Amino acid sequence: VPETQLKNTIKSLNKIISEIKKRKYKLKKVVFLGDIKHYFGYEWRERFYFNKVLDFLRNHVKDKDIILIKGNHDKFDFSGKKMKNYYFNKGLMFFHGHKEFPQVYEQRVKTIIMGHLHPSILLSDKQNIKREKYKCFLIGNYKRKEVIILPSFIGIIEGSAVNSQEYNRKDFSIIPHKNILKFNVFVVGKDKKVLNFGKVKRL
Repeated sequence: VPETQLKNTIKSLNKIISEIKKRKYKLKKVVFLGDIKHYFGYEWRERFYFNKVLDFLRNHVKDKDIILIKGNHDKFDFSGKKMKNYYFNKGLMFFHGHKEFPQVYEQRVKTIIMGHLHPSILLSDKQNIKREKYKCFLIGNYKRKEVIILPSFIGIIEGSAVNSQEYNRKDFSIIPHKNILKFNVFVVGKDKKVLNFGKVKRL
C-alpha cells in the first residue's frame, strides 16, 4: 500500500462495503490474496500504511475474520505471524498463486481464487498506434478446478497484459501460460457493467 494510494484504497474499500450493505448482504470476512507489500525489503512506512487499512476494516469485521495470504512480495509479516499460505472456506481455496501447495488441489476444493498475475489486457487498433490497457478478471479451469484470477486492487498497478507477446514468461505462476490462453477475460467498465472479451488467445 504506497502512501499515495492509502486514501484511495480506503475509499475504494468503503465503496465496496457500502455496496454490500446496499444489496443487503452480510460482510463476514475480508481476504487479502497476497502482495500486501510492494518492496521486497522491510519498509516501515508500508507497515504503518497497511495498519491504517486494517484499522478501517476492523470497523466492519472482526480482526480474526481479516485473512492475510502470503504473496511473493511478502518477505516480512506485518501482521504478527498471522499470514497464511492459503485459506479454505466452503469449497473456495484462496491463495496467492506463485507457489504450489498440495492442499489447493484437494477434492473438497471446487474453486481456486488467486492473485499474483495481476492480469490486464492490451487493446490496440489494427495499425497498433493507439494502445490501451485494462485490468481484468480471468476465469478458467486448471487441474479440474474452476480458477478465478483477480487483478491488482491498487490503482497505480495496471498489471501484466496477458495477451501480449512479452507476457509468456515461464514459471511465473503455478498455471502455465498455455493454460492462461484458454481463460475467459472479464473487464468491469466505468458504469459497473461486466464486459466479456472471450478467451485470452483470441485477443
